[in-house]
Amino acid sequence: MTALIEEDAESAPSASTTESLVVATEGLTKRFRSGQVAVDHIDLAVPRGAVYGFLGPNGSGKTTTIRMLLGLIRPTEGSVTLVGEPIPRGAPRALPKVGALVEGPAFHPYLTGRANLVRLDRMDETADPRTHDERIADALARVGLTAAAGKKFRQYSLGMKQRLGIAAALLQPRELLVLDEPTNGLDPQGTREVRNLVRELSSDGLTVFVSSHLLAEVEQVCTHVGIMSTGKLVVQGTLNDLRRNGTTQVVVTTPAVELAASTMAALGLTDVGAGAPEEVHATLGEVLPEAVTAALVRAGVPVRGIAVTRPALEDLFVELTGEGFDVVR
Repeated sequence: MTALIEEDAESAPSASTTESLVVATEGLTKRFRSGQVAVDHIDLAVPRGAVYGFLGPNGSGKTTTIRMLLGLIRPTEGSVTLVGEPIPRGAPRALPKVGALVEGPAFHPYLTGRANLVRLDRMDETADPRTHDERIADALARVGLTAAAGKKFRQYSLGMKQRLGIAAALLQPRELLVLDEPTNGLDPQGTREVRNLVRELSSDGLTVFVSSHLLAEVEQVCTHVGIMSTGKLVVQGTLNDLRRNGTTQVVVTTPAVELAASTMAALGLTDVGAGAPEEVHATLGEVLPEAVTAALVRAGVPVRGIAVTRPALEDLFVELTGEGFDVVR
């Protein structure tokens, strides 16, 4: 069962009704003929305007889920609603509102960036030929490739190739952009380019669904997070609320380590212990940091420093699933 984190109304769009959700699934399941359950009864809720980070190790069911969302494969059980339309029945109405980049862009290497987009646009039966040139120019401008539009695709850097793939997904007006591992294999510069682009698209009002196994990248750009583990959606909610529900630590620097430790324990803090020389750490729980400071001062503890650390997304994943997570490659 998915753990739903109560959302802070000020930090996230409301998801109280299905009308406010761009992606909604109920009991979504995919069981292959071999008997393997790749996706196990997940209930996704992606609010309009969110940057939703869909996290999990490789093999956790992320790409299979995306394929079901886009109607590329049929679920064994459950339902999908995409931009207000049931999938697969409503796919002809929904998919023109959805741009997707799944498993990397595929372009002709000896065509220019613009020529590749021209070819793709002319293959789209729903595209209006009267706005052809304007839409291609707008798509290139949105991803910062106007100056490189005349370069051959094979001369593009990895980051430029990924951005051209996103431009292709934005040739038509979209309500939702689905990106499957958009920074996979990119160098640091390419990763920054894609990360900044996602921020810009979100600021324009586009809902972005980002599947990734790179927690550090998602943590920098996403407003909402769903964490997958072995085919199950173990938690979802706003990034801020997930952090608030994690274990928050306080670290006090003082020469009176024993007095500080006994004072913090008496205040109700748990896991009190000594760290580095002249440091005492503890789990805050429901105790406010300012209450810790006041109690230490009343007890006569000379406080040289106090720091509160909230868990990183990697720590939350381990805490929720008991599994490690690939955060670097």
